[in-house]
Parts: sequence; structure tokens; C-alpha cells
Amino acid sequence: MTDKLANGASSGPFLDDDFELLQLDRDLKDAKFETEPIGFLKDAAIRLCHNRAALAALVLILLMIFMAAFGPGMNKYGYNDQFIDYVNMPPRIPFLAKLGIADGSRVLQNRRLENVQDPEKMPQDAILEIFNEREVRGVTMVDVKVDYYRYTGCEETFWFGTDYLGRDLWTRLWRGTRISLFIAIISVLTNVVIGVVYGSIAGYYGGKVDMVMMRICEIIQSFPRVVIATLFIMVFGTGLFSIIMSLLISGWISTARMIRSQFYRFKDREYVLAARTMGISDMSIIFRYILPNSLGPIITSTMMAVPSAIFTESFLAYIGLGLQAPEPSIGVLLSEGQKVLLNYPFQSLFPGIVISVLMICFNLFGNGLRDAMDPTLRGT
Repeated sequence: MTDKLANGASSGPFLDDDFELLQLDRDLKDAKFETEPIGFLKDAAIRLCHNRAALAALVLILLMIFMAAFGPGMNKYGYNDQFIDYVNMPPRIPFLAKLGIADGSRVLQNRRLENVQDPEKMPQDAILEIFNEREVRGVTMVDVKVDYYRYTGCEETFWFGTDYLGRDLWTRLWRGTRISLFIAIISVLTNVVIGVVYGSIAGYYGGKVDMVMMRICEIIQSFPRVVIATLFIMVFGTGLFSIIMSLLISGWISTARMIRSQFYRFKDREYVLAARTMGISDMSIIFRYILPNSLGPIITSTMMAVPSAIFTESFLAYIGLGLQAPEPSIGVLLSEGQKVLLNYPFQSLFPGIVISVLMICFNLFGNGLRDAMDPTLRGT
């Protein structure tokens, strides 16, 4: 056949003899995959494991959750046990005390030197350092650093110190962390459920339904959260229910808007049109065909909402709208600690560290999840 074409043979029907079959002795097959197929979630997990910052944040989050669950039981003090003789005790952590950190010491200022040197007025074995000696109106004044546990005769050990009622701050801090995490997780999960259902209906049906539902969202979001929390506290009193409900009123709106945008993106795809043609119900199309494609953004927004809920709860407690005594939360501890910040900074230091670590870690882990579940980065 090739020779005929090369010689300019006239076009016309070809005979069987004009063709030559090649590769009859070879078994042609598609190339075999050398590696196992990787699904979306597995690929996201692999890319998440390559993000060291997100992994470190996850480890710290798990550590905080572990301490919130078991930290209050690591010593013998209850969260409301009061030691009136040992109020505002400084922190004393045995394995750090040798390094001069959290060794239970305190600086007593403006003390008469003669009183400091008098064994009847000050235990001499409690004195660690005498400094800043000065004359004030003919009287020698000094500052003295003492082992406050020996100075007060305290035989107990309070790892994070005590508050103004002599309550152990270690137990109260981790119990407060537990309560703050509980409030945040419950409110976020409920907000996700409400937001997913609301946003799915608005995005799927569109038109007037979407317009009315989005205007309702704007009206609800216009109410200040502090006002909502105050109203719930006035009606139901202080407690977990009032705090959680104040977080639920408008917390689901951002999730609803995100799901709505996802539905506008996917509802006109070919597989959705095919499902409609086959007579599948709207609810099945929403929850079986479109919603699974929004799983990545849902998980990411959930993780990003947890630190926001913790911060909101802490803010409400800080301004006096949170849980009331004796129940602690991170916000309650910060509110109590700021009253004595200049004299006893450790009472604000430890709750501040915990809430900072939680917020930074949840944000880092949320960013890592967002990058890992971005479909445009799949396979990279």
C-alpha cells in the first residue's frame, strides 16, 4: 500500500492484500501502575505529614487535650479546695527549682534591715538574698528575696501557685482548659451542622430562597455578641448553657456562607445534572453528590473556628459574662489574674500561655489542613 501511494496510484478501494498487519506477535497492554492508587484523603494526609509546623501544632493540641482531661487529677488538690493560710503562693515546680525557675521565691520589698536580721521576725533559713540596701529617713531599708514556702511555713507544693483564696492554680487551670475546650468544641460542631444544612439549602435552590435565607443571616449577624450573651444570662442565668447558646446564635453563619458558595460551584456539574435526570431526590443530591466535594473546606473551617470560639468564651468571661465562681475557665482565670497582675503576675502568666498555645496551634493546624486538602495541590 505504501508503494502505491508513493508512486501516485489513483485513489480507490483498497484490497486486503494492500494492507500489512504489524505486531501480530506482540501482546499489547496498558502499562501497569508501579505504585498503588492514592485517594483524596490519603493524599491529603501525606501532604499534611510533610508540613512540620502543622504536625508540631497537632502534637501540642493533643498534649493540651490530654492535660485538660487528666491534669486536674495529677495532684491531691480539688479545684475549689481553699488553703486560707497559703494565699497567693508563688509557683514551685521541683525539677525546675534547681534551675532557679519556679522555685517558690518572692521578693519582699521595703523591709527594715533590723527586722530581716531578727530570727524572731523572719526565718533566717528562708532568706535567699538581701539587696538594694538604702537609707530612708535614718532607717536602713532593704529588699529581700525569700523562699516563700519556708517563710510561711507551708509544707505543701503548689506547682502553679495559689490564688487569692488559696486554691491550687494547676488544678484550676487544667479544669478551666477542659471547660473552655468543651464549650468551643460543642459550639463549633453544632455551628457546623446548622451551617452545612442551611448553606446547602440556600446554595442548591438559589433564587428567592437563597435571597431570603441570606438576608436572615445578615439580620442575625447584625446583633452584637455581647448583647446576645447578656440577654441569655439575664433569662437563663450564668452557666454553660448561656455561653454555648450565645456562641450558637451567629456562629454558624460563616459556615453557611462557605457551603453556599461551594454549592454554587458544584450544582451545575455534569454528574449533578445526570442525577437529576435519573430522578434522584434533592436531598440525596445535596448530601450524597454535592456535599462530599465540600468536605475539605468544612474540616478546615471547623478547625479554624475552634480557636475563635475559645477566644470568644475567654473574652465573655473576662468582662464578667462567663462562668461564675467557683467554676473556672481560661477566661475566668485571666479575669481574676489581671486584678493582681502587678503583684502576682504568675496568676495571669500560665492561663495566658495556655490560651496562646491553643490559638496558635489550632491556627497552624487549620492552615496545614487547608493546604493539604486543596485539590489544586493534589499530587505535589
